[in-house]
Amino acid sequence: MQPTPSDAATPVVSDFYDRFPYPGDPIQDGPPPGYNWRWCLDSVDGAVRGATPVRADAGTPPRILDAGCGTGVSTDYLCHLNPGAEILAVDISAGALGLARERLHRSGGAQQVRSLRQEQRSLLDLKDEGPFDYINSVGVLHHLRDPLAGLKALAALLDEDGLMHLFLYANAGRWEIHRTQRALTRLGVGQDGEALRLGRELFEVLPESNRLRRNHEQRWLIDTAADANFADMYLHPQETSYDLKSLFALIEASGLHFAGFSNPSAWDPARVLSGDLLARAQSLPIQDQWFLIEDLDTEISHFEFFVARKPIQKRRWDDDGELLKTRGRRQSCLWGWPSVSLLGPDLEPMALSAQEKQLLEAVDAHPEHSLGELDLGPWTADVARALIQRRLLLPIAEAGGGRENA
Repeated sequence: MQPTPSDAATPVVSDFYDRFPYPGDPIQDGPPPGYNWRWCLDSVDGAVRGATPVRADAGTPPRILDAGCGTGVSTDYLCHLNPGAEILAVDISAGALGLARERLHRSGGAQQVRSLRQEQRSLLDLKDEGPFDYINSVGVLHHLRDPLAGLKALAALLDEDGLMHLFLYANAGRWEIHRTQRALTRLGVGQDGEALRLGRELFEVLPESNRLRRNHEQRWLIDTAADANFADMYLHPQETSYDLKSLFALIEASGLHFAGFSNPSAWDPARVLSGDLLARAQSLPIQDQWFLIEDLDTEISHFEFFVARKPIQKRRWDDDGELLKTRGRRQSCLWGWPSVSLLGPDLEPMALSAQEKQLLEAVDAHPEHSLGELDLGPWTADVARALIQRRLLLPIAEAGGGRENA
């Protein structure tokens, strides 16, 4: 049974993903490899708010919506990284959802959470399901004929204090994809199996010096190794992409508030500039810095970011007294703990000092204690602050704890 076609593109997009279930990641037995902190609610709260809030209904599990779950890769991580949660995963494609159910069955994801529902439904038709503490919708809204209607529908499902993670295509870094799409359309290539053959053949017959071929081989060859991934990139019947100006206009029109990029290092001018030019860039208002990066980096192919129903001011922990009254939780998205040599939340190499390791071990052993009650020594506040900065320690914000950025 097809879901109600609330968006004009629903029938054609649903048929496309039945033919090419996406993403094409292989299904395996056991938990998914590694982690992605963007799918761990505690880690997201730490990154966006500066603390994990104590919710008024702390006795109830967090409710998470995976809106446009595809073949279940995101749902799998959401289950394993948010034990005890209630999760609803929806998609318009029966074919993709069938693979998602198999993936979660084989990974044991459903056993990690209080409840998991995987249903063939449109994100536009979930009015009876909210509110959710966290909504994940990655690579979905840009495949609607009316992305704003989709974002407004999700906004209505978000809890007043909830967060939403979105991923939308960016114009600047997809120029070669757009040109390839137009060329294939002009050649009469559709969205069937023959289209897949012809699309791959195009990159084989173009001259080696051709920029479309070079960029595909240098940037996208591995990402499009799976047929479903190639089709999603080059053969999709419905997509929209944005620049920063139109992205912020979309968010504003939805009534939501931008709460930060989930890949903030990509928007740091220090990544592309140095010396006097970097100093000039860093003197600009933060949004102008982002527009500068958009102008300078021609390979930003997507925007990944958080939004909320009301403005969020990230907590600061510069007062020792307030910090020591706060409980903490070790970042769960770490590879190698309890070693002093780790991979951090973004899989970046990290090294812990003896005091940092001691504090994290104490937090694990005594989660009910405030940082001051751990009685580790006069260095506790400074070390805790350094761990918070590195996103290895997540403060638990009781009412009034910490100080919000102005």
